[in-house]
Amino acid sequence: MSYYNFSEENSPVAEDEHYMRLALQEAQKAYDSEEIPIGAIVVCKGRIVGRGHNLTEQLNDVTAHAEMQAFTAASQTLGGKYLKDCTLYVTIEPCVMCAGASYWTQIGRLVYGATEPKRGFTSKNSQLLHPKTELIGGILATECGALMTRFFANKRG
Repeated sequence: MSYYNFSEENSPVAEDEHYMRLALQEAQKAYDSEEIPIGAIVVCKGRIVGRGHNLTEQLNDVTAHAEMQAFTAASQTLGGKYLKDCTLYVTIEPCVMCAGASYWTQIGRLVYGATEPKRGFTSKNSQLLHPKTELIGGILATECGALMTRFFANKRG
């Protein structure tokens, strides 16, 4: 697993952008595999403990979302199911299923890139996260949304 040290002059936003760029790399893997391009990274105390991208087509599994893959990897790395001291970085606002899963992991922070007005959890039920989870949206939203837009434009084109 990799570590990244942020100096004191770096803001939390710089840290969030750094990890979101890594989540975008995961999304690119999904894009290259003709999966909906969503990527996720779980970070715990400056260490990447889980990563994932959509695998729903490859696995024929509607639950194989990027967040679910990252949660599973993080839990295996840390040896426990609770991720209280962790942050999930995901390129697109989670769906209801993934927001619900984040509730059960008790993730400390959830940081997403672009909003998802059709399937994102905040448009359905913004109370799905664990009460102690900090929610931050809009980190590198333009870049995250652009990958999705390009993917669907190619599918329709």
